[in-house]
Amino acid sequence: MELKIQGVGMTYPNGKQALKDLNLELKSPSLIGLLGPNGAGKSTLMKLLVAALLPTAGTILVDGQPLVKHERAFKERLGYLPQEFGLFDELSVTQFLDYMAALKGLRQPKAAIREVIESVRLEEKAKAKIRTLSGGQRQRVGIAQALLGNPPFLILDEPTVGLDPEERIHFRNLFSRTAQDRLVLLSTHIIEDVQSVCDQLVVIHQGRSLFTGTPEQLIHLAQGHVGVFWERDAGQEQGLHITARVNTGQGIRCRAVAAQLPAFVKVEEPTLEDAYLYLLSREVSA
Repeated sequence: MELKIQGVGMTYPNGKQALKDLNLELKSPSLIGLLGPNGAGKSTLMKLLVAALLPTAGTILVDGQPLVKHERAFKERLGYLPQEFGLFDELSVTQFLDYMAALKGLRQPKAAIREVIESVRLEEKAKAKIRTLSGGQRQRVGIAQALLGNPPFLILDEPTVGLDPEERIHFRNLFSRTAQDRLVLLSTHIIEDVQSVCDQLVVIHQGRSLFTGTPEQLIHLAQGHVGVFWERDAGQEQGLHITARVNTGQGIRCRAVAAQLPAFVKVEEPTLEDAYLYLLSREVSA
């Protein structure tokens, strides 16, 4: 599957411009991390990609065809986990997934339901009513319904929120395996999740694309712009974007990013989080 987002803009009726001349290409197989601060336009982009909204400018093509003209066929090939996913609390996990399978038109739902319940590790809760589940278990039900039917395109909005560290590792591995023959778009604020599994990144800010490429390419952009120093006085921080402060027996050790590091800052190898914060700080100061 291949999606082309060409000159897409989205202006809401109240005049808010959420996306501005966005151009992206998403092609399977790939696991693409979508990053950006709150209000950057990530949720709007995902709503456009699931045809919940129509762009006010530009075109979205799916395998060369306009999405707006083939919406029904496209949705049959889509698995979607929104950030706020409503569950029917009085249904059991299996009953809810059976309902979702009917909406997706699955012909042999029992085997498909059993498969996704196993993949999200909810075998012991298969007959439990959803209202009895913990927050993390409810999140896993949401992931299960997105995976149901093995759709070739998956959009996952903050899928590991509410999961403990062991569960997050399990689902990162699951998403990675899923993306071996499919297109997976993962929107998250958890940089560790992106660094662990994504082979491509898209960073958007104020409705525009700031970066598209591999995690390694983004890290390379921050080379020479990340460093550490010991805090001595408040004036030291001028021109620096502090990303971490650690209290130690020797004082406060600071990590910072900047377009140009002062001489007292020791240059360090950037992490993906450093690179992401440097990219945003560069945009804010521009």
